[in-house]
Amino acid sequence: MTSPVARTPAVEAPGEHSPLTTGAVARSLGVSPATVRSWERRYGIGPAEREDGRHRRWMPQDVATIQEMCRLAALGVPPAEAARTALKLRGKGSADAVTSTPVAHSVAGRTPGGRDALPLGDVRQECRGLARAAVRLDAPAVAQRLTDALEEHGLVTAWEEIIMPTLHAVGRKWATAGERYVEVEHLLSWQVSCALQRLPQTTAEGAGPAPVLLACTPQEQHSLPLEALAAGLAQRALPVRMFGPALPAGALADAVRRIGPSLVVLWSQSRATALPELARQVAGIGWGMKGARQHPQLLLAGPGWAGAPLAPGWGRLTGLRAALYTIETHLSA
Repeated sequence: MTSPVARTPAVEAPGEHSPLTTGAVARSLGVSPATVRSWERRYGIGPAEREDGRHRRWMPQDVATIQEMCRLAALGVPPAEAARTALKLRGKGSADAVTSTPVAHSVAGRTPGGRDALPLGDVRQECRGLARAAVRLDAPAVAQRLTDALEEHGLVTAWEEIIMPTLHAVGRKWATAGERYVEVEHLLSWQVSCALQRLPQTTAEGAGPAPVLLACTPQEQHSLPLEALAAGLAQRALPVRMFGPALPAGALADAVRRIGPSLVVLWSQSRATALPELARQVAGIGWGMKGARQHPQLLLAGPGWAGAPLAPGWGRLTGLRAALYTIETHLSA
């Protein structure tokens, strides 16, 4: 595999002076448009000139600046420092001068470590490789390491022993580093989501149980664990309907009535987004003919529900492996 440290992302422009959209720049850099916009908000890396009422357009010098930031980050420079250096070079009109700057000499030939290393602790070696690629903001390397882990170890082991420890380490680093490392979390989360969606699915044959409905609470934006659960159910040919983050309460109620699910899994990452009243409302939704009304079994998932009392008929899911076993057992009963 080609070393990402030796590679600078290249943006293919239709012409020497043709402007590019944020989406085009993001695709060429291997990150999401949201990540590029996040860099612009936090570090000022963006188009130097804008026109009111129109989308942002990246001119060649703007593209060269963000490329230089990514190049420095690949060498191990913290993103904020890499952005400041790239912007200074844009002001001087030369991106080639970076090879003689003190910051470039200070990081040449080393991978991110020391104060920039993620607090992984005692983990599998695959975690360290994934973390290094994420800190470098090397999207292709992150994607390849995720694919390799999922293919070699399977979804459950890769999720519990490689992906989650790395995500937790990024979160801890972000919590102690102020504004830094938000872009690392965004890039890693996006790549994990893409890797989960690329996993092969198994189609069920014949009539089966009613689907499992997966949704986050209305204010919950963190859906990766729910995406992993959806991927695991699909691999087992179990019917699933995934609604993702921040599903409004009214839309959730409508979906339950229309689908008539076997189970409803309600995800909350934090206590601030765990809504006991919403859980009671969902559990009370019925469908079917009068006199033969049915109600879903409710399963609460995520750390936001920790300590929340369980009403009769409710359940709690903890961990991907246990959650898949619980749901599969229920559907086969």
